[in-house]
Amino acid sequence: MPEILPRPDVIITHESDLDGLVAGVLLQRLARKLFNFNPPLEAYHYNAWRQRELREKAAWITDLTFETRLDKPNWLVIDHHVTEAVPKISQLIHDLNKSAGLLCYELCRQHGISSPALDRLVHLNNVADLFLEDDPDFVIASDYANLVKIYQFWNLHALLEGQIENLIEHPLLEVMEVKRRIEDPLGFAWSKVNITEISPMVGFVDTVIGNNNLIVHQLLEKKATAYPVLVTLFRRSNNVIIASFRSRNGEALKIAEKLQGGGHANACGATLPRSAKTIPDAINYLRQVLNPAAKDVPFNNLENLFSAIDLPAR
Repeated sequence: MPEILPRPDVIITHESDLDGLVAGVLLQRLARKLFNFNPPLEAYHYNAWRQRELREKAAWITDLTFETRLDKPNWLVIDHHVTEAVPKISQLIHDLNKSAGLLCYELCRQHGISSPALDRLVHLNNVADLFLEDDPDFVIASDYANLVKIYQFWNLHALLEGQIENLIEHPLLEVMEVKRRIEDPLGFAWSKVNITEISPMVGFVDTVIGNNNLIVHQLLEKKATAYPVLVTLFRRSNNVIIASFRSRNGEALKIAEKLQGGGHANACGATLPRSAKTIPDAINYLRQVLNPAAKDVPFNNLENLFSAIDLPAR
């Protein structure tokens, strides 16, 4: 039996990956069908999301961890991240073993929204987002996921004009295949000998080429480093620096949460403050936060140290 859903004033999703893009677009289509209304789609990284005022009377939230502050009347949350919060008045659709995109697609299918192309895209997204290495489509699924990392959420949304199923066999995938085949082995060999200690638990993996996620995964899988958590840093077009944490036994999420970030137990991230203007700044900031007794921190005051990011939504 189809879910009875509230009419949303807004749909909010996670900006950093393919799962957030797929889930957000699918929910927007579902709202159009159910209510003949096209609610705005907004996308956030964790830090900006946690600072956003929750002013809407009704909202659909996906691919962002359920929190007590989201427990509001006429709010629907569709997610797959670990949470200790229990809904009392909101609706929560939650499954740790399914991507947000798959959960949203299952809801869409209840209301007659499906196609072979969407079936394929949702499957590939699920494989990539849950890092299902044993699935025969894992390699190609990683190429699809890497599209959002390389070209970014809103750029792809604009290029596809919201028609996410057009990603299937898109010409840009040829770029991803070449990058994987040529760049990843070179990147792994270089990064393996360029790991810097952040704390006894965390190592910074410098990357110059290749798919960061797959390189870090190989480093952990092959036990090429003694650090249980590895972090990579990358700068967005607005000069904001993002820290991405990976582990194998659930340690990564605990580290990301110290930086007001979030995500999965072994794959998560955080947006660093504006005071971290360069990668060396970001490394020093991480050392200060993750080693509270550290003295060699170049930040001058608490205002700079803890200044937050206010990323614009679209």
